[in-house]
Amino acid sequence: MATHKKTPRPTTPEQAKLPAETHQTASESQVVLTTNQGLPISDNQNSLKVGERGPVLLEDFILREKITHFDHERIPERIVHARGSGAHGYFQPYESQADVTKAKFLQDPKKRTEVFARFSTVAGGAGSVDLPRDVRGFAVKFYTEEGNFDLVGNNIPVFFIQDAMKFPDVIHAVKMEPDRGFPQAASAHATFWDFISLTPESMHMVMWAMSDRAIPRSLRMIEGFGVHTFRLINEQGESRFVKFHWRPTIGASAVVWDEAVKISGADPDFHRRDLWEAIDRGDFPEWELGLQIFDEKTAASLDFDVLDPTKLIPEEIVPLRMVGKMVLNRNPDNHFAETEQVAFCPSHIVPGIGFSDDPLLQGRLFSYLDTQLSRLGGPNFHQIPINAPRCPMRNFQRDGLRQMDVPKGRVAYEPNSLEPQAPRECPMHGFRTPPEPVDGTKLRKRAETFADHYSQARMFFRSMTPPEQNHIASALAFELAHVEIKPIRRKMLGHLKNIDTALHDTVAAALGMEGQTEEVSPAVTPRDLPASQSLSLLAKDPATLKGRKVGILLSDGFDSTLLASIRSTLKKERAAIALIAPKIGGATGSDGVHLEVDFALSGGPSFFFDTVILLLSESGCAELLEEAAAVNWVRDAFGHLKVIGHVPAALPLLDASAVVADEGIVPITGRKDLTTYIAAARGGRRWEREPKLRSIG
Repeated sequence: MATHKKTPRPTTPEQAKLPAETHQTASESQVVLTTNQGLPISDNQNSLKVGERGPVLLEDFILREKITHFDHERIPERIVHARGSGAHGYFQPYESQADVTKAKFLQDPKKRTEVFARFSTVAGGAGSVDLPRDVRGFAVKFYTEEGNFDLVGNNIPVFFIQDAMKFPDVIHAVKMEPDRGFPQAASAHATFWDFISLTPESMHMVMWAMSDRAIPRSLRMIEGFGVHTFRLINEQGESRFVKFHWRPTIGASAVVWDEAVKISGADPDFHRRDLWEAIDRGDFPEWELGLQIFDEKTAASLDFDVLDPTKLIPEEIVPLRMVGKMVLNRNPDNHFAETEQVAFCPSHIVPGIGFSDDPLLQGRLFSYLDTQLSRLGGPNFHQIPINAPRCPMRNFQRDGLRQMDVPKGRVAYEPNSLEPQAPRECPMHGFRTPPEPVDGTKLRKRAETFADHYSQARMFFRSMTPPEQNHIASALAFELAHVEIKPIRRKMLGHLKNIDTALHDTVAAALGMEGQTEEVSPAVTPRDLPASQSLSLLAKDPATLKGRKVGILLSDGFDSTLLASIRSTLKKERAAIALIAPKIGGATGSDGVHLEVDFALSGGPSFFFDTVILLLSESGCAELLEEAAAVNWVRDAFGHLKVIGHVPAALPLLDASAVVADEGIVPITGRKDLTTYIAAARGGRRWEREPKLRSIG
């Protein structure tokens, strides 16, 4: 059994201001952390900045060495975000945003800008499954007339760490443990929770990662966030802060954990298939782009630092300004050439957009470009068609690995007098960084304004509905139960106690560790912030069937007229329909017509669908009662809290599946009853059913 030693208290003045968990300082007998050249490292937590809140310096060779080595650990697969799905589309603004930015793609409501979006998991390799508990990447490449703009974010608005110096550490912790090569695409193991237990700044992100956000129903139903604070600059040179948000027009939705486990086994490509099929049938996914815009005065008035990527700005404080819509309307022609080779870099921006001094963002500006140089074979990755700008590209960069262009002429430098028509600088329209005063001492230090690690974690948890809070507690209990080192569990309980006493008590009871919590002293006493409804998926869940998938289980002798009515009604709701029969050969209706189906019962489990209908004959139901797969099909639908529509002939199958009647079990005897079923199905899962079916732990 591995032993856990108490972390020595920091000894430097800068470290002494941080929680003990943040620094692990070597004693005389311990091994000293060094660079690859053997240089002892005094601070492995903070980048070198100009002042506590200033920009990160290119001089920081320790940061660059660490990030560079990390960037080059995988060839050619991405280290993070390896498993991705992508699609082409367009973005169109609602109206000109000239008051806040001069970016041309945000000006003309009649103009569409081509985009390519890629969605991904973070922790798993390219061959892992689509539905682990994980953060989802949400990256969009805008091919604008001024060059490519890459908005590279996640489906969660905050991150685990505050400084890019720690990015290799958090990813190494969550990846497969290096000695044994497992677990794949899973955070339920000791190295991840060891790191988290020693990193209080991660507590807000952990609440999100343990929430339903980490097991989305569909990539079409996730929100997206730029995570960091960026800048918008208008033609007058006025600069404002901005946070980017994507909102799906059909609402955000998640599966329950038991579904995620079963879907991963039945269809590892569930999300990829869902996105492809939706676009293929013309059900194009849509997101609105929202901006949280605020000035320096507003930033200074907030009770947290806007440069801290572990914090968010509640929409009650800075509302979203919805500025346009993205529509994905074309699947890739080739997965490797496009989805795999697309290269996103946060440093790819256009005039009118700029950066803040967020230390995690500052590191990403270096890291992503460095990664693409390794992964895509050198500095000419921009020539790959999916990465090439759609506007003219002219400069004097030459040669290099995989050079596909054939530049002509004698001159490859600037200024020059030999080629008057060669490209030149454009002071009038070229990109300009807005002037910003910078003053401070070069140092490695975390700003004290970054030190509150629990208040927003507490706000997030208390903004959840009761079902969502139960899911977070259950996820924590599941994950920590996979950590075999007891002191790590004890320390995590100490962090949970700082977030919410009830959450701590529930998880401790589920682990059988009541009274074993290790107290954790926060650097800043947590505060009770107002709840924010926008953080809850269920609180803003739209009542709709649009974009949802309805599974209809048929047997021979099904009512053909009723099926026609059901299909017609669901079509008006813009829901997708899948037909399931005992065998893939199909089923014959009451009119004698044999109908092809989409799935055999064994290949179309109910957890593939958002709601189900049992359209059976009496003889067909009798046959299905002998099939364990049919009983499990209905039992799963009920256990996953779905609305179940059924004809009277299906009642014996409901009884055999231990289905208890509630408002989500809707009899359908004719066309009139479809109104009741549709109303119930629009409402989504029947959460009142859940406490009777499963407990936490």
